[in-house]
Amino acid sequence: MRRASCRVWVVVVLGLVGCGGPRPTVPDQSRPAPAVPPAPGIETPAPAARQPEQPPGRELAREPALEITFDDIKLDMKKGDPFTRDLLPKRVTELERRPVRIRGYILPSFQQTGITQFVLVRDNQECCFGPGAALHDCIVVRMRPGRSTTFSVRPVAVAGTFRLDELRGPDGKHLAIYALDGDEVR
Repeated sequence: MRRASCRVWVVVVLGLVGCGGPRPTVPDQSRPAPAVPPAPGIETPAPAARQPEQPPGRELAREPALEITFDDIKLDMKKGDPFTRDLLPKRVTELERRPVRIRGYILPSFQQTGITQFVLVRDNQECCFGPGAALHDCIVVRMRPGRSTTFSVRPVAVAGTFRLDELRGPDGKHLAIYALDGDEVR
């Protein structure tokens, strides 16, 4: 019975984060748009001046990823307690929008390769997969556009930007409170 509830939770979470669904497309801006001739009697404005590109080696310095663990984002609450933002300690709120690297396990789903969204969990034991799991034991990872990963039963290290993002189920209860905009999975 416990395994069945795990599968339901996985399907609900992955369905809410849109796993496997179509992604919006972005127009290809690598080629210029085709020229449209001006209408008779209408002047066309001169094209805007192009901004100079950043010279090589002058990229903005990116903040190095902070190594964290699930213990660093643990909250002082019991399973089933309602979540409110005032439960977040300063050490967690200071991680908001910062690059981090955290180790955990990819929650199994039906997809094995080309995974762009998944749930990263503290460990691979059933305790964290089913309903009633602690909110601080999972992170919803959405890989940045053009990036993906492959499922592994081994622990992985995920690097990306940490966010506080409350994900609620159809009943209004929290399913997750942490998210990561993923850069890489190793």
